[in-house]
Order: sequence, then C-alpha cells, then structure tokens
Amino acid sequence: MTLITDLEESLYQGKSLSKNEALLLVSAPLDELSAAANRIRIHFCGNRFDICTIINGKSGRCSENCKYCAQSTHYHTNIEEYPLLDKSTIVNQAVSNANRGVLRYSIVTSGRALNNDEISSLCDSIRSIKESCNIKVCVSPGLLQKEQYERLHNSGASRIHNNLEASESFFPKICTSHTISDKIAAIQKAKEAGMHVCSGGILGLGETMDDRIDLALALRDLNIHSIPINVLNPIPGTPLEHQAALDYTEIIRTIAIFRFLLPKAAIRLAGGRGLMPDKGKACFLSGANAAISGDMLTTSGITIEKDMELIKECGFVPGLLD
Repeated sequence: MTLITDLEESLYQGKSLSKNEALLLVSAPLDELSAAANRIRIHFCGNRFDICTIINGKSGRCSENCKYCAQSTHYHTNIEEYPLLDKSTIVNQAVSNANRGVLRYSIVTSGRALNNDEISSLCDSIRSIKESCNIKVCVSPGLLQKEQYERLHNSGASRIHNNLEASESFFPKICTSHTISDKIAAIQKAKEAGMHVCSGGILGLGETMDDRIDLALALRDLNIHSIPINVLNPIPGTPLEHQAALDYTEIIRTIAIFRFLLPKAAIRLAGGRGLMPDKGKACFLSGANAAISGDMLTTSGITIEKDMELIKECGFVPGLLD
C-alpha cells in the first residue's frame, strides 16, 4: 500500500489525520491524491451536492480592514454601496433561486456587525422567505451577540456564515481590525443560539500549505461541517490587488487535503471559482461536494443553470448535506 492508501484506509477505520500526516500529502502524486479524496467523499457523503446562492444584502462601508475585501472603507474600489436591502428584493431573489433548484440561500451583509434595527428588518425578510418557498436560509451578519443570533434563528435562519479566512498565525497579516479569536467567539455564540455554522477561508492570500492545513484543523476542532473555500480574486484598490494567482494544481491539491482532514464535510467552492479553467470540475472530482452558484458579493459568478449541468456531469445529484 502507498502512503495515500494507508491514510485513506485509516479514515475508514475512524481515525483522524494528524498535521504531520497531512503535510506528507503536500508532495504526494496529485492524480493519486485526487482519486483517493474522491473515494473518501463518496464513502462518507455519497453523491449529494449541496448548492447554495448568496445575495449581497448590504454593500460596502465596512469598518474592517481585511486586505482582500472590496467593501472596506479603508480602500478605494468603486463598488456599489447601499444599506440593507428591502424585504421584497431579498424574498424575490430567494423564491427565484428556489424555483431553479437551489437548496440554500444566504443573505450576506457588510460591516463588523448588523445593529438591532437591521436585525429586526432581516428577521422580517427571513420569515417572509420561509412563508414563500422551500429553501434553507443562511445569514452572514457579522460578529453578533448570542441574543441577536437567537432572533435570527427564531425567524427561520438555520445557519450562520462566518469565515475564519486563514490560520491563526497568518490572520494578522490580512486583518488587524478584529482577530480570529473574535470570529471563533461569535461562532460559539451562534452555536449556543442553536444555529449550524458555515466557515472556511480564502486561498491565495500569500499563505503557505502549512497555513492551509492549520486552517483545516481549526475548522475540524470547531466541528464545522460546511466549509466554503474561496480563491482570491484580486480587486483593484485593495492591498492584494497585485497578488500572484495560485496555480490551479495547487488549488486542487488543497481541496484534496481538506477532504482527507475533513472527510464528512461539505467542502464548498465559493468565490474565485469562475476564474478556474474548468469552473471547478477538477476540484469536484478531488473531494469538493458543494458550491456557491450565481454571482458572488462584488464579482460575477457562474449561472445556476450551468452549475446544474456541471453537477450532473460530475455524477452528483443536488441534495442537502448536514
């Protein structure tokens, strides 16, 4: 047996990979690694593919200084800025997406945290969505308190999204206005409020594979089952506008290693997938089994219809994971 098949078999026996074992996969043959990651995905998750869409529910004017973000007030990116969207706009988009086969719908808002008035408005929109169509509602409202998460949960939102973005050691290199500890504290409060959590990160910020493995291990420690993986799309006007793009094979390898470390997770390709030469197909055959479809927050994405074709082509069927 090879290193890859030894580690694969250990997962089937209920063991978890250590960091040192994961690091061994960094230099393993990519074809073998991808094939094994795909088998692991099938073993633990079957062929269900969890597809979601997002809406940019509040855009720009963010106080935080995340170096990759077009919505920060610290940078000049010429994006459209607007307050929290009205209920009809949010609900109509949810209904349209549900009618096209989308299973989850996430309302993403800019800023460190929504205030209580904004949360009241958002709760009203969520209740209307749940009355209007059959779709899971997720929210990305910033770093809230437990009571605020409870209000969102009681209105019908089942999941919050809060990316760690990077490893603990690398995070200060991309943001200093809040810490990864702030994010983890908010995640714990959301869990205490009864919500599921979606949390992942961004590849291509300048981090190492060691950093990526540390991120995966942090997500495992937090028992996160929905893990969005973004790939940096450098935005003019941000400090990372000239960041070199990752080689696609490095992205594929990272996805496969994440599957080894998080065998039961919904590994969700998110922002930056539209820049991939095959729109993520190789990643879907290397362990990824979920995606954000449609437009991203401030960049264009891939249409729901094209993604449904891609899912079928890869042998998946739409279905909820977790």
